[in-house]
Amino acid sequence: MPQLDMPLDDLYRYPGRNPCPEDFDAYWDESVAQMQRQDPQLVLTPAGWQVPNSECFELWFSGVGGARIHAKYLRPPGAFNCPVICMFHGYGMSAGDWSDKLAWVQQGYAVAAMDVRGQGGLSEDIGGVYGTTLKGHIIRGIDAGRPERLFFRNVFLDAAQLARIAATIEEVDRNRVYVMGGSQGGALALAAAALEPGVAKVAACYPFLCDYLRVWEMDCTNQAYKEVSEYFRRFDPTHQRAMATFTKLGYIDVQHLASRVQAEVLMACGLRDEVCPPSSQFAAYNKITTEKRMVVYPDFSHEFLPGWADEVLRFMNGQ
Repeated sequence: MPQLDMPLDDLYRYPGRNPCPEDFDAYWDESVAQMQRQDPQLVLTPAGWQVPNSECFELWFSGVGGARIHAKYLRPPGAFNCPVICMFHGYGMSAGDWSDKLAWVQQGYAVAAMDVRGQGGLSEDIGGVYGTTLKGHIIRGIDAGRPERLFFRNVFLDAAQLARIAATIEEVDRNRVYVMGGSQGGALALAAAALEPGVAKVAACYPFLCDYLRVWEMDCTNQAYKEVSEYFRRFDPTHQRAMATFTKLGYIDVQHLASRVQAEVLMACGLRDEVCPPSSQFAAYNKITTEKRMVVYPDFSHEFLPGWADEVLRFMNGQ
């Protein structure tokens, strides 16, 4: 079997490397409480893009700090008591086109596809910079003094809040709130389920934002994680504060949130993934205590995985 990382049997036992802050649980308990206190000010307006057999809406809500967060919302005409899929996109991207959600609508699902704040879509970023930043978000807030200023804290909360809001929409069956995504989207799907217990199912493909120290030790910081090595090169070239930095990143390490997931989980991993190395993904998977399954692609990297979309549909349909 191809081996970029460690042998598969070892991957299933790998416990993760990145340190977890001592106050991690208190940090996220208070963060969730802040999210729950936030008035979402939900607005649904018909979208300018419409096609037969689907109803399309612009969905806006207020996330933590008051930022207005956007999602594309689609539902079958006359929908009642239907499941909803909350979709999350890759790093620096956006919710994508309306048309690529229509297969789910045809299957009877409502879909809420979120734009991550400050990236490629319409969501507002009010984090103290003008306009969009697109990337550099892992280390954004790392030197702010308080871990509450970490950018991805708010993004994780946005994902959880979208799932929470989706359950309240009139036509949605609140017992069938599902989340899915790949790479950054896979991380956000797991984070949403960890922070919003109403999520029933998670489909996460090669999740990003896991086990930062392991990624750095493997020298896999040339692509999605590049800003980690760039941070050290610019601001701590001799690594005097390395462990303190990785510990602070531990607040936004999905592996440490994974044990909070109460949903059923389906994950996929390519064993040649040099963007999000397999061990970093298994660090999160191995901490999930609910019913779970990993689909392994021995010859694939961080790319299109044949059959994965069909696997997800069967999983969501309970097949």
